[in-house]
Amino acid sequence: MNIISKTITLADGRTITIETGKLAKQADGSVEVRMGNTVLLATVVSSEDAREGVDFLPLSVDYQEKFAAAGKIPGGFLKREGRLSDYEILTSRLVDRALRPLFPSDYHSETQVMISLLSADGKVLPDALAALAASAALSVSDIPFDGPIAEVRVCQVDGKFIINPGQEEAEKAALDMMVAATYENIMMVEGEMKEVSEDTMLEALKEAHEAIKLMCAAQKELTKETGKEQKRDYTHEESDEDLQKQLHSELYAKVYAVYNQQIKDKASRSAALKAIINEYVEAHAEDEEFNVDLAKKYFHDIEKEAARKMVLDEGVRMDGRAFDEIRPIWSEVNYLPMPHGSAVFTRGETQALASVTLGTKLDEQMIDSALIKDYNRFILHYNFPAFSTGEARPNRGPGRREVGHGNLALRALKGMLPAHEDFPYTIRIVSDVLESNGSSSMATVCAGTLALMDAGVQIKAPVSGIAMGMISDAETGKYAILSDILGDEDHLGDMDFKVTGTEKGITACQMDIKIDGLSYEVLKKALDQAKEGRMHILGKLKETLAEPRAELKPNAPQVTSITIPQDLIGAVIGPGGKVVQEIQKETGATVVIEEVDNAGQVTVFATDRNSLDQAMNRIKGIVAQPEVGEVYTGKVKNIMPFGAFVEFMPGKDGLLHISEIKWERIENMDGVLEPGEEIQVKLVDIDKKTGKFRLSRKVLLPKPERKEN
Repeated sequence: MNIISKTITLADGRTITIETGKLAKQADGSVEVRMGNTVLLATVVSSEDAREGVDFLPLSVDYQEKFAAAGKIPGGFLKREGRLSDYEILTSRLVDRALRPLFPSDYHSETQVMISLLSADGKVLPDALAALAASAALSVSDIPFDGPIAEVRVCQVDGKFIINPGQEEAEKAALDMMVAATYENIMMVEGEMKEVSEDTMLEALKEAHEAIKLMCAAQKELTKETGKEQKRDYTHEESDEDLQKQLHSELYAKVYAVYNQQIKDKASRSAALKAIINEYVEAHAEDEEFNVDLAKKYFHDIEKEAARKMVLDEGVRMDGRAFDEIRPIWSEVNYLPMPHGSAVFTRGETQALASVTLGTKLDEQMIDSALIKDYNRFILHYNFPAFSTGEARPNRGPGRREVGHGNLALRALKGMLPAHEDFPYTIRIVSDVLESNGSSSMATVCAGTLALMDAGVQIKAPVSGIAMGMISDAETGKYAILSDILGDEDHLGDMDFKVTGTEKGITACQMDIKIDGLSYEVLKKALDQAKEGRMHILGKLKETLAEPRAELKPNAPQVTSITIPQDLIGAVIGPGGKVVQEIQKETGATVVIEEVDNAGQVTVFATDRNSLDQAMNRIKGIVAQPEVGEVYTGKVKNIMPFGAFVEFMPGKDGLLHISEIKWERIENMDGVLEPGEEIQVKLVDIDKKTGKFRLSRKVLLPKPERKEN
């Protein structure tokens, strides 16, 4: 074995070790990454040749956590790791987005990156090490890759920035971002914040990049020592310079003219461009040597060049807007009659319909992973059906893109939700994208905000979101920051930067950069321009609904709660849950009982006030403490020769002695009281030794006057 390792020392003295040459040696590249007792294994394999007809990079990135890493056995029947959880998918996406732009554009071999969590101590968050491990595996392979890169988590805790913090520190953070970069440039950012300023975010990016430079330097040394500086040769694309020049000569002006018409709707613009290439293809249909696929590839390059030059040279966007102009917005709340809250948000040709459902604690999402066992009371699901872009394709359920976009919207909104003790509901938002032409995730944030307010959820502040783009030219130094980008501008541009926030500051962000050399000055301008756009959109949201409704919808579940002594929890539950089940069956309410801070927290949910009151009265009756001197309405349980036992409170019986029934003397109990009969009684005494209750009925009756002799 030729084992080679490198150690990275962070600013606070903690170390990260990268080692290769010991495990998984048949992969094209493999490394172990260790920080503390957390260990990840990353492997990468790429086919020698590209499949015929493939004109893109078939890259798959899978991050998986082994339950054994945390000393756990998976739940379920199979007791083995199954499909990736949402958390694993999100981590895989973070790595994918950082790596993908750095593969050569003409490299089309099927490539697989696998990252496995083998050991976890619960102190180091492994997702912050996943991209470092993947990049290191590529660095020690012969696969063409313009890296290395690294990724770190940067958190702001008590005003200080911490790189790769532990779980406890991350939970207290005002800013929590994942940042990926090469030694020279930032490539990817994603995170959530508690209404921080644009300047604070930029400062965090700079702190993260300094740590990333150390990791990139270590990988470069690793590449040199493993002798993998020379990468494999490949030829994956056909080329025809004559065809390329001919297409450019004949079609560039036509494409430029289409963009210069500033057509506002996507379908018409797309049809005009298709007509140009289709006419050219038809004209060469009889030429046997004419390569249709290659012609369409070159035509795409022409589209990209024309659109970008029009922006940089003439200051014109393809739909005619100014660089900082937002498309027309309309929105409507209470759109659907039965959900507990709903809203439609439309910006240009992008439209999202959001619905809010309020549920009980029983509706919480259980999270059971290798490192986390918890419950989630806020759920946001994002759906992107094919018809939203005018396509027809099978519905295969949510993919990685849907999971990622939904998570971004969830991060944008979750910090604005009321505290659980103030609003003890489980909240689910479903966003269905009905039209899409740029930034449907930001439309989801806006529609979600309106739907929450329509539902009467007392959010701390409304949140809006915007997608920013950039087109630049490295040779001339020209660049343009574009607000509220179209889908085509995202595809043809150099940056996709999504920012969400309130009037006070940023709540979430996501950025992917496709070029080198993006300066912090340009980022600052993009953030400032994004803030202007966010404020404009926020104003439009407030025109539709300025603040949350004061009350929930009539069909929303009603809720109330009560705190009871710890020793009475069992009385409310009953043997085998008999008492609480009986309450739920008879009242139709849902009763949830938790032990919190050495006390019982009883929360009752019901669809109407009457059911809620009935259930709460039953619970109060069980936990109420009998008081001497109080009058109760009781029910006769048993008749005895010496009196009757009366249930005067739920689960509490007292003796009504024969002498306490009437003022008149009663010789026996025959016909005096009947089982099940309701009577008024007064609690006159509680035996201090036995705790038995003594009741009286006669003290509530008029005392007969004594007859004179």
